[in-house]
Amino acid sequence: MYQSELCDADKRGRLVSSEPLFVGVGIVISYFFDYGMSYVGGPVAWRVPIACQVVFAFVVIFLVFGIPESPRWLYYHGRKEEALQVMCDVWDSPPEGEKVQKMQRDILEAIELERVHGEYKWSQLLKRDNVQTGRRVLLAYGMQFMNQMGGINLVVYYVPTALETNVGLSKNLSLVIGGCVQTMFFFGSLIPTFFLDRMGRRRPMMYGSFGLAVSMMLIAVLLSFTAERGYSAHMQKTTSSAAVTFFFTYMLFFGATANCIPWVYVPEILPQHARAKGTAVGISSNWLWNFVVVMITPTLLGNLKWKGYLIFMATNLAFIPLVYFCYPETSNLTLEEVDHLFTKDGKHGLKEVAQLQPTQPVVESRKAHDDDEKMVGMEQGSREHVETLEEAKDDKLL
Repeated sequence: MYQSELCDADKRGRLVSSEPLFVGVGIVISYFFDYGMSYVGGPVAWRVPIACQVVFAFVVIFLVFGIPESPRWLYYHGRKEEALQVMCDVWDSPPEGEKVQKMQRDILEAIELERVHGEYKWSQLLKRDNVQTGRRVLLAYGMQFMNQMGGINLVVYYVPTALETNVGLSKNLSLVIGGCVQTMFFFGSLIPTFFLDRMGRRRPMMYGSFGLAVSMMLIAVLLSFTAERGYSAHMQKTTSSAAVTFFFTYMLFFGATANCIPWVYVPEILPQHARAKGTAVGISSNWLWNFVVVMITPTLLGNLKWKGYLIFMATNLAFIPLVYFCYPETSNLTLEEVDHLFTKDGKHGLKEVAQLQPTQPVVESRKAHDDDEKMVGMEQGSREHVETLEEAKDDKLL
């Protein structure tokens, strides 16, 4: 949320994506650190990995003291001089600079629009108002739901168990390959960290869900060639080994799409008056469904075996139409311009956004409206041209 409020609209996707990118870095480091400590034995094997996390916590505490408050929060609480100073510092501009002035104007207009109904309480988060706060909170919750219910923590937490139980690899080999699978999480996350503002939000999320679904489907298919179903031991070993490939593709697709996009999308879809509480609701969805997946996976893999992967294939396929029909594109829009996507006028709000910066990509639903506007403009232009010719003809006759 803080990153979203302190960066340019055309860089927000890349900057916010850097946070889940380093989540991937942390997972890989902790995984191999734990793997190495497993050879130590005794309480040290688990005490040291947990204790090492304290070091990073103290680093964060130290760094927070140098961070300014968000200018949007400062304006919202009447601290205008401080807000202006923060914007001048962040964008290295004088107070009369074009970017600072535009940002100040947009923030104040958005705050005025959002304060019509007063400050929002927790009980009002699902309220249907003129900027559709309730709908936007539900979209934030659903986006983080998609982040978890695609099956990512089956792979992050239990891929060694899956490789050992379902694929039939040795324990040590399962641990090593499991660590290598985690590296794909990091490599995939490099893509949105550098290119998300060009790719947008909706399309990568839909393509990524499709890739995740196909990976889960192929894992299930290849693991289904079991001796219990009449297949030879050689066939089972060959197909199970091939299934390992799609654990890698799954993590690559997830890192490139569903890992980063929800963390970018949640704070930018929410209005200022509900951004803190709405982000909290969205992130609670992430951890709630993380917990659910982690708790059901051991039983799921133990009892359903290869069929368990089909559940997550189905959920990923279901996310494609959900994103297509329910989630607007927010790429390259300022947080204030996103409000126009949810105003009462709908497409007219989108038109206002387009007039601010004609080259900005906005939701695809604007296309039909723009085409209509072009036709009207062409007709008006043609009429004006005819009138001009007639006037010139009259002048010539006179």
